[in-house]
Amino acid sequence: MNEIKVPELAESITEGTIAEWLVKQGDKVEKGDPVVELETDKVNVEVNSEYSGVITEIIQVEGDDVEVGDIIAKIDENVEAGNANTESAQGQADAKEEKQTEASPKQDMEEEVREETQTSGDVIASPAARKRARELGIDLSKVSPRDPLGRIRPEDVEDAAKGTAKSSKQKEEKKPVEKTEFDKPVERVKMSRRRQTIAKRLVEVQQEAAMLTTFNEVDLTNVMKLRSERKEKFIEKHGVKLGFMSFFTKAVVGALKDFPLLNAEIQGNEIVMKKFYDIGIAVSTEDGLVVPVVRDADRLDFAGVEKEIGNLGKKARDKKLEMSDLQGGSFTITNGGTFGSMLSTPILNAPQVGILGMHNIQKRAVVMPDDSIEVRPMMYLALSYDHRIVDGKEAVQFLVRVKQLLEDPYDLLLEG
Repeated sequence: MNEIKVPELAESITEGTIAEWLVKQGDKVEKGDPVVELETDKVNVEVNSEYSGVITEIIQVEGDDVEVGDIIAKIDENVEAGNANTESAQGQADAKEEKQTEASPKQDMEEEVREETQTSGDVIASPAARKRARELGIDLSKVSPRDPLGRIRPEDVEDAAKGTAKSSKQKEEKKPVEKTEFDKPVERVKMSRRRQTIAKRLVEVQQEAAMLTTFNEVDLTNVMKLRSERKEKFIEKHGVKLGFMSFFTKAVVGALKDFPLLNAEIQGNEIVMKKFYDIGIAVSTEDGLVVPVVRDADRLDFAGVEKEIGNLGKKARDKKLEMSDLQGGSFTITNGGTFGSMLSTPILNAPQVGILGMHNIQKRAVVMPDDSIEVRPMMYLALSYDHRIVDGKEAVQFLVRVKQLLEDPYDLLLEG
């Protein structure tokens, strides 16, 4: 009998929650097969079996919190598939014994009864009944047999289980309803581990960082014109659409080069200036917000950025992100505009000191340099920053630089 344990997940992760069992009791697995999916603070991780055999017992069920090293299941290489409810070799022996008993003639009944009496004390029960009682947690001494000889069979155990359930239900119905703080119906749902972590870290950021937000707006006329001009050739050449995110990513990288404190972090009493540009792109999933990272965005062309964002987004939605996809970002971009947000104040993705918030594009009347009025596709931008190392002047200039690069995207495209 071998044990399946929660493995070492990552340096900063010591616990998780059983999200989904990929096998059930009685299933045969090979060494290396995935058996369970764990939800951790950041990603879902598949745990593979280190042994070949049959799953004989699942100890931790879906929703249980577990730590590294916890035993979550047992696997036996000597059990045949489908026999997980038996207790290893003893369970198979019981089944074999029952089969032989049913096939034996009446004259052997007395000998069998004596054997059952010896193995079960004062209770006479078939192996199948004993097995069913173990599964249901029924005390055989409290089961009333139908058999005139007093032998307990599986159906007797089932009846006893129903009686216990009925009795428990009656007691529950008689139990007075506890008064809660609500006078009307509510539903309580346990927060997922990821949601708990998100909540905890967002509060920590607001408590530890001196966070401020500055705003600006950008005219996306030229970006939309350029996308329209290049979209067909771009798809033909690169096999991917030319979206907005590549423009914003490249504009952010350009602005970070001019204002490097937005690409830094605080460690103790030191400022760590990052000489790389790993841009986190916030992605909304069913389980909450995750921020996979586009590595070395400064070295990628527009097609490379679009492909990487597409791949990471798909992995996030399919719950296939790895820890390496989420670690080490230097700056984050979040796009609330995809959900219709007009304006927001994004919260920092610690330990980063800057995050750019994009919003929805709206046509608005804009006064041009010659005092004429034109309808332009406008977007509000929000930059949240850590005032401990980034001054207001620097933050405002950073956002103005992003605006300038987006409003003159032809140079950005050539330089990118």
